[in-house]
Amino acid sequence: MTYEFEMVGIVKRFPGVLANDGIDLAVRTGEIHALMGENGAGKSTLMSILYGLLPPDAGEIVVRGQGVRFASPIDAIAHGFGMVHQSFKLFNQLTVWENVVFRAEPRRGIVIDRATARARVREISARHRLAIDPDAIVGSLPVGVRQRVEILKALYRDARILVLDEPTAVLTPQETDALFDVLRGLAKDGRTILLVTHKLREVMDVSDRITVLRDGRVAGRLETAATTQGEITQAMTGRNVVFEPRKAAGTQGQPLLEIDGLGVGQGPRPLVAGVHLVVRGGEIVGIAGVAGNGQSELVEAIVGLRPHHAGRIRIAGRDVTHAPLRERRRAGLAYIPEDRAVTGAALVATAAENLAMGFHRAPPLARGLALDHAAQRAHARALIQRFSVKIPSELAAVGTLSGGNLQKIVAGRELAHEAPVIIAEQPTRGLDIGATEFIHRTLLAQRDFGRAVLLISSELSEIQSLCDRILVMYEGRIVADLAAGQADEARLGLLMAGAAGSA
Repeated sequence: MTYEFEMVGIVKRFPGVLANDGIDLAVRTGEIHALMGENGAGKSTLMSILYGLLPPDAGEIVVRGQGVRFASPIDAIAHGFGMVHQSFKLFNQLTVWENVVFRAEPRRGIVIDRATARARVREISARHRLAIDPDAIVGSLPVGVRQRVEILKALYRDARILVLDEPTAVLTPQETDALFDVLRGLAKDGRTILLVTHKLREVMDVSDRITVLRDGRVAGRLETAATTQGEITQAMTGRNVVFEPRKAAGTQGQPLLEIDGLGVGQGPRPLVAGVHLVVRGGEIVGIAGVAGNGQSELVEAIVGLRPHHAGRIRIAGRDVTHAPLRERRRAGLAYIPEDRAVTGAALVATAAENLAMGFHRAPPLARGLALDHAAQRAHARALIQRFSVKIPSELAAVGTLSGGNLQKIVAGRELAHEAPVIIAEQPTRGLDIGATEFIHRTLLAQRDFGRAVLLISSELSEIQSLCDRILVMYEGRIVADLAAGQADEARLGLLMAGAAGSA
């Protein structure tokens, strides 16, 4: 068996944490290999070691039969590795070819040979069926094409091994299919693909083999064609997980969230353009859309974080159009923000303090004007246990937590409010399968209690699984309002890409 690279006995320790405990990972030449695991399983640490960002405490990396040691990503690139990060590392104001050749420019003397650079980028793009105009400005490209630019950067440097971190997080279904066609073509040409992802369907669709990590160790090595989603999640979590909880039809009540003609930003292309929507008690309404089409601006205007120039907002029958954020909360709004680190939490504060925010002015967490610190700690311990947050204690600063565990803190605080209106923006981003399952069930329970839930998610499977109605946003407008049964993935993907005729 020919392995393109191996990681043998990798150990990495941090203070109080054994992140990687003797991990072996072997990836064959020309295969698409998936790496999966829950939050804290050790995936990010292992990839940082593989790409030269961290040194291992023990173990070795073997590339095409030779032991190597990477002191930096430059060493990894020199040995044929290319990393496509979830957050693209591109200069939006430059052209495709300028981004691709940056720091590896062909030269004629001391001058960049622009003609050669453009020709080489065009040739590599055509050879690997990436279909990119070398002269296009990157910032003007759809997100799926920008991802192709990242792949093209690696191929320009003759990467034989491509590591992709959550590559479909911001893609439409059609863009995902196109990406997988590219990856299959690269594997057929002899390139080796390591896919780090949590999306089970995609792993089953595109990978050849799967390595599963749990608690810093290898918990499973699976042949994709011979396994099931259930076996993968059993390896990841150590238990059975119920996929896609099917929702019974909710009993809808009165409108609890009403948006009438909301506009954000003026000019020929406003950020949000005359949006009307209603969410009733007892229903979950989802907003689907490719990132950057006004979803975040709409939510920020509703909760009071962004000014709007037109429209009305009512929460539980109360007009809060011009009310500050605090008054909107008092009117009955809970909010799980997209950016957990900046908007959702105070990173230097403890878990107890973060979990008390919004509760801290009223009993049982306050006595008159004074905070009841013992009650806050007890409240925090209960939520930490309920949401399975991995944290040393409720007195630890949340800035020390992994992204997934910080998300659990934010989601737990907001869902414990029992507010009549819940806005959940990417509530499971960064969460592992078990925690995602718990959040889904909790949102469904909130709906069944008669609350109104507005869900904004880039995960179409999440939207389809949870929502009673689905709205699609494109360029700041609601372009479709569909009952859940009308919204198959292909139709949603076309609408998200601007095919209004698909409504």
